[in-house]
Amino acid sequence: MPESDEFFDREENGLEIIKKEAGVMKTRGLIVVLISYLFLFPSFAQSQPDRILEKLFEPKIHSGDLRVLQLEMNPDPVREGQWVSFQAAVSNRSHHSARVSLFVKDRDEVVTGVHDVLLKVGNNRIFFPQTQYRFSRNEYCFTVEVDIERTRRPIDVVKEFCARRTYQGWSMNAPRVGPLFVEDLDITPDPVSPGQEIRFKARLRNDGSPVRADIRIQDRDQLVARLNDVILHRGHSEFLFPYTRYQFQRFDHCFTVVVDVERTPYRVDAAREFCARPYGWTLRP
Repeated sequence: MPESDEFFDREENGLEIIKKEAGVMKTRGLIVVLISYLFLFPSFAQSQPDRILEKLFEPKIHSGDLRVLQLEMNPDPVREGQWVSFQAAVSNRSHHSARVSLFVKDRDEVVTGVHDVLLKVGNNRIFFPQTQYRFSRNEYCFTVEVDIERTRRPIDVVKEFCARRTYQGWSMNAPRVGPLFVEDLDITPDPVSPGQEIRFKARLRNDGSPVRADIRIQDRDQLVARLNDVILHRGHSEFLFPYTRYQFQRFDHCFTVVVDVERTPYRVDAAREFCARPYGWTLRP
């Protein structure tokens, strides 16, 4: 073989070796880059944890998606010192279910609450645990609050849910009545002679909504006169009762006015006492 051909063969072999070594180096470089990326990626994730966690755990439900459709007490009416529980119908108008905490509140005070309850899409019935909440005011209007991701917000309600004092206790089924006031109570004739027929006229003021009611005049626990199924308009109204032969016998007879709405008696405050004493049996002050 000529010497020149041998030179060219050695040259070709050298080029092949160089190409092979270059390929190996390229592969090693890719492996190094891949390993470096795998090590660097967790560092990148840890450099912005808050933003990543917010995206991963962003609440899928908001307080504005919820609405209280109904709130009930059991028992109803409830007496002072009695144990009471609440039930609520809550609508979830979002497209997601979520676990939340819910609280029934009276103004700023928590009455009862449930934790980690699942609110599904649509309507949910929520049962709150019993509580021995002390009722003392004439009216309690309850709200429902939701805790989503440790943030509390009130939930919209379709109406007011108020428990009002009645003679049997506090009830959420009682209509809103009054306040009512007796501004004047007259008797005809005045003064009254023994054995005469008498007739009462009452002037009432209703500071609430108009209601249909029965009105009674009582002397202590004794019924004196009654009007059935009358309308108490907002503002002032005068009511003339039918004649009655009431026997005046005691030293004094002090009359009170009682208003019954849906068979529930309601307190009526009076501007003064309306008492007839034996000096002519008169109601005049």
